[in-house]
Amino acid sequence: MKSYLRVFLFSLLIASGTSTAQSAISAPEFTGINHWINSPPLTMASLRGKVVLVDFWAYSCINCLRAMPRTEHLYETYKNKGLVVIGVHSPEFDFEGQSANVENAVKRLDVTYPVALDNDLGTWNAWHNQYWPAEYLIDQNGNLIGHQFGEGNYLRMENAVRLLLGMNLLQKNISSDDALDKISSPEMFFGSMHQKNLAGVDKPRNGIQHFTMPSHLALNQFGLSGAWEISNQYAGLSGSHGEIHLRFKAGKLHMVASSDQPVTLDIQIDGKPQPHVSVQASQLYTLFDSNDYREHSLVLRIPQHGLHVYTFTFG
Repeated sequence: MKSYLRVFLFSLLIASGTSTAQSAISAPEFTGINHWINSPPLTMASLRGKVVLVDFWAYSCINCLRAMPRTEHLYETYKNKGLVVIGVHSPEFDFEGQSANVENAVKRLDVTYPVALDNDLGTWNAWHNQYWPAEYLIDQNGNLIGHQFGEGNYLRMENAVRLLLGMNLLQKNISSDDALDKISSPEMFFGSMHQKNLAGVDKPRNGIQHFTMPSHLALNQFGLSGAWEISNQYAGLSGSHGEIHLRFKAGKLHMVASSDQPVTLDIQIDGKPQPHVSVQASQLYTLFDSNDYREHSLVLRIPQHGLHVYTFTFG
């Protein structure tokens, strides 16, 4: 970890009213940006005199999507008071590095603040970032003040912004999603690069494989049936039909997926039919949406080849 990141060991907001770190470290420049949305190109140097919030995100990241309303709130509330919010879109998967996909996502998600397309991860690497989402706060002199990795701490971040803008602190309690504490299932990857939840496979290998559904799945395991082509990032159904079974503990189930042709998925949770989901565009799809955080079983039937599944994520 580079030395400048040590500045982030300091709190975003210290009760005494001091919000800056003990040693001033300049924020890195935006590097290798492919395109800007909602704004002409910006630089850290040109933003001196402004408070800047840099938000690293990716459009299929469920954690990013849940945090985005708070980021949008900060932008809309303080953009005329000296705050600039910049979303740096840094792809986790190859399809997120396609500019048209990001532009469509920005419109669909109604993102109004400037978005920098970091398709080649130049800015991600320049900042030595490792997380989606990750927010970095920069003062009017271009110095890094603090960070927030992941969801939460919304009041702390807003008060840090207000303090830098010379405003009084908020005392209200900005609600957090307590349901997140009830989730007991981690993100699960289908590609061989990060895959560790596929039942019956010790070490996944790339290429077409024929899978048989295991007779039993442990909690936080999924199984495949049919012919699937495994790649670094996804599993693609190469046979005429297939299934995915999963045991999970969460109230909501999402899947990052795409399909060569539109495909309608048959979904059952705990043996009960759920609304069909049609998949084609490369994005996040919701398969199950409830407030029931007990353990559940998924049976997902795919009636045709061409589905690419990247991850399961939970809420």
